[in-house]
Formats: sequence, C-alpha cells, structure tokens
Amino acid sequence: MYKLVLALALGVATAFTPAPVARSVTRLAGAKEDLVDLAESNTDALGAAIGFWDPLGASNLDFWGLGEEGTIGYLRHAEIKHGRVAMAGFLGFCAGCTDIVKGPHTYLPYRGYVENVSPQEQWDNIPLYGKLQILVFVGMLESYGEGAGMDESEYVHYTKGGLPGFYPSIKGKGLGQISLDLYDPFGILPEQTEEEKERGRRVEINNGRAAMLGLFAVLSESKGLIVPPLDSIEGFPKYDGNVMIPFSNDFSILN
Repeated sequence: MYKLVLALALGVATAFTPAPVARSVTRLAGAKEDLVDLAESNTDALGAAIGFWDPLGASNLDFWGLGEEGTIGYLRHAEIKHGRVAMAGFLGFCAGCTDIVKGPHTYLPYRGYVENVSPQEQWDNIPLYGKLQILVFVGMLESYGEGAGMDESEYVHYTKGGLPGFYPSIKGKGLGQISLDLYDPFGILPEQTEEEKERGRRVEINNGRAAMLGLFAVLSESKGLIVPPLDSIEGFPKYDGNVMIPFSNDFSILN
C-alpha cells in the first residue's frame, strides 16, 4: 500500500508545490491582454507550445452582465479555485490510502468507522451530521473568500479588478473567534519579492491543472477504467459507488 501512495504522489508530484497567494489589483481595461500574457509567458510544455488557446471563445463572453473583463476575472478565479480543490482532493485520496488513515484506530475517528476501505467509502461511512459540519465549514471559508464582511481596503472582488485567486485575511473574523489565517497561519514564512509572488501564482495554476488531471485519473481508476499507469498498480482501491452522489448513504433524490 505504501508503494501505491508513493506512485500516486509521484505521478502528480508538482501538484503540491506550495505557492503564495498575494493581493494586488489588475487593470480592468487590460484583463484580456493580461490573460494572453499569462498564457504566452507560461513556461510549462503546453504554454510554450500553444500559448493562448481559447477555442470556445470564453474570454469574449459576458456572464451575468459582468462584461467581458469581469467574466475573465471570474473564469481565472474559478480555475485557480478548482485547482486548489483538486490539489486537496488528490492529497486526500493519497492520505486515505495509508494505514494511518484507513487502518485500525484505538479511538474511532467517527461512529460507524470501517477499516481498510477506499477513500470514497470512508466518506460514505461518515455520519450525515459529520458531513454537514464539513460542508458548513467549507461554506464559511467560501463566503470569506468572496469578501463577506470585508471592506474595499481588505478585498477587491475578482470581477471588479481584484486579483483572481486572492484569499483575504480571516484572522479576527467570525466575531473574533478565528485566530489564524489560512496562508502562513503562524507567520513563519519569509517575505517574498513581487517577482517571487508572481512566479508562485504561475506555479499554483500549473500545479492545479496537474492535480485536476490527477484527481480525475485516480477516481476513474477506482471505478475500474483503464488509466495507465495506475491500472498496473496492484491493490489500487476500487469503489462501486457514485462519487457524483456524495450523500448516497444518507439520502439521494437521484436514486
């Protein structure tokens, strides 16, 4: 099993390179130009080969009356956010394959815990109230990420010229109950130059794209599909449920 985790981790190893998230304001009038520059200056294989590629013309669309510039900000932020979720999901899948997580526990992590099951089954076995607590916590983080309770000195929305991917400081929020920030919660990371921050943002985008592919790969392999080289890994965890019905063990309007 440790060989399995190592193979998964190395398959998308760069997906977990830490990258800083900093705040600045982009020029609304140049959002399209910024997008093209970002793509053409990307040093990964695809960026160097094809540069800016928008076959569906999404960068020319107008979502919900935001205008072209606001729509580009929305799309850029959405990609970064999905990449972060995918990085967390891929790392969670790897962690869920280890004996530390799926093995025997002296104190059960939750009522109804079952040993040695796949990461998806581990989620299925969590009681409904536990799942709802997780969703409420994620919803709270999402609301702060959209600038809830912030003024313009703290947060500029990404559809109005703010930096896509920026997550504001939440220390002191929640009526003072939140005492740590998400990024560098203990204040131990060194200060970075603007060039280092810019590079970190580009690295995060590339890592997020790799993690999205990696997460799709492990979920597909767990359903029995052929996903080289994952299908050659002995003992890869299989799952006969549906990951698109996350509450199937509790309730579902689709069943």
